Amino acid sequence: MALIENKKARFNYEIIEKYEAGIELLGVEVKSLRAKHGSLEGSHIVVRGGEAFLVGSTIQPYQAGNSKESYDPNRNRRLLLTKKELTLLADYESKKGLTIVPIAVYNKKRKLKIEIAVVRGKKTRDKRESLKKREAERDILRDIKGTR
Repeated sequence: MALIENKKARFNYEIIEKYEAGIELLGVEVKSLRAKHGSLEGSHIVVRGGEAFLVGSTIQPYQAGNSKESYDPNRNRRLLLTKKELTLLADYESKKGLTIVPIAVYNKKRKLKIEIAVVRGKKTRDKRESLKKREAERDILRDIKGTR
């Protein structure tokens, strides 16, 4: 079960490959994410200097009144990946037309993990096809429920 999801990522992008990564957070951010306060909309992953960073995500402090004044909810957060995964992601990032986006943040035992994916942007016609397919599936489910 995901704590936070990037719902538009599955609609706007064609997913090529998925990875699971740890994420380096402060204590107030962990509490905030477990309370489902945060957003992955418009965020992406950059690989620089042998490290991967989550850029553009927003995690509000757990208790805004008790947080430090210097806390930045939009700061870059380091991702914890193996060296092999980092080199693969760096190769993907350098290719034209590919980007790396976060899909979801979830619990795995006591740790918080982030699911990231290498994606290619969908064209408008592909998005229309996705909508038509989703509508057809809904109609089929409605017909099945109506006959019982």
